Amino acid sequence: MLKEFDGETFRQHFKRRRFDDYPQEISAVREIISQVRRRGDEAVLEYTNRFDSAGLKSLCVSAEEFAAAEAVVDTGVRENLKLAASNIEAFHRRQLCVSWLDRREDGVALGQLVRALERVGAYVPGGGAAYPSSVLMTVIPARVAGVREVVLTTPPLPGGEINPYTLVAARIAGADAVYKCGGAQAVAALAYGTETIPRVDKVVGPGNIYVTLAKREVMGAVGIDMLAGPSEVLVLADNTACAACVAADLLSQAEHDAMASAYFVTDSRILAADVQKELRRQCAALKRPETAVKALRGQGALVLVNSIEEGMSIANELAPEHLELHLAEPWLWLDSVQNAGAVFIGAFTPEAVGDYWAGPNHVLPTAGAARFSSPLSVDDYIKKSSVIYYPAKALLAAAPAIESLAGVEGLDAHGLSVKMRRDMLEKREDSKD
Repeated sequence: MLKEFDGETFRQHFKRRRFDDYPQEISAVREIISQVRRRGDEAVLEYTNRFDSAGLKSLCVSAEEFAAAEAVVDTGVRENLKLAASNIEAFHRRQLCVSWLDRREDGVALGQLVRALERVGAYVPGGGAAYPSSVLMTVIPARVAGVREVVLTTPPLPGGEINPYTLVAARIAGADAVYKCGGAQAVAALAYGTETIPRVDKVVGPGNIYVTLAKREVMGAVGIDMLAGPSEVLVLADNTACAACVAADLLSQAEHDAMASAYFVTDSRILAADVQKELRRQCAALKRPETAVKALRGQGALVLVNSIEEGMSIANELAPEHLELHLAEPWLWLDSVQNAGAVFIGAFTPEAVGDYWAGPNHVLPTAGAARFSSPLSVDDYIKKSSVIYYPAKALLAAAPAIESLAGVEGLDAHGLSVKMRRDMLEKREDSKD
């Protein structure tokens, strides 16, 4: 089921998709953004009704709709969502940083102000599927950071309803409002504001290619968390791994999206054969195997390497969103991990634990972005300002060096702004004599 490669052939064969590979989608996204900027709610409603068969006349989820969702959601599911929310909040509280100010002996004070963003828009995929976990992962860190207002957009079901699990999760997480729209029109509404949807400072959350391209288009007018491509997992395993578990974890990624990537890297030919058999067996048992099969055959790969060291080198080159270590001594390999969105250690830590329960954020860098970026965190919901204070004597002492550096760069006014103060201070000292 998975195409087989040796390590070197896989390196030569592998190619990441770029966002510029979607010219038709980019053109459509730009037109949608333009229309939303010009026509506001009217355009958002028009596109939402067209793409989601929603039949909407208003965008905001009402109090009555929240109440109806609470009435139909199973109590056990609600309690599990609350427990997951507690885990997520506890983890993200560990990420909080505070303002600080350091006063030196010469009177100079240097520091940093940490301030939460005023308003954030969380995008949560929806439509035919429900992702209450993404509600928790995007809204709770904002609340932990101290964001004043958190609004949420999500595509409606045909007929205009929002999945009740999404609404219950929004209440648990503390969203201030939920709006019935998705796709590029939702991103544009959040970035520029409409009559109903307020303009935000930052848009966060995963979505399809239209959402991602729209985030790229509005970046600068508004902040974004990351440009997320199709989801991916790399399972690195040795001969001690459970073939059934490896296959299940590859399938759990592949079922997300036909464009999802599932990579299995191993130094064991026996395990490789067993995993291929398990994939066929488990696929046959799925209720809807089409998406997973398409993903495995299209973007999946089985990479046979000569050693786990070679396998780890490939993992670091790919910088996968999810990296699972099914190894006899997985903790011994953690220091070797250089690039990964999240690392799942050992046979009993499947990706699903991180997606739903453990607490670390499941909004992760994809398409190799783990080489230079990080999971969604409290840091995405704050901004930092530097604080600088120089008393007269400290500026006088530093002035010659500053003026010299300004001269090197040819910025005369920079140097003059310091020289004026130096002259003023020196005259003041002379007058005392």
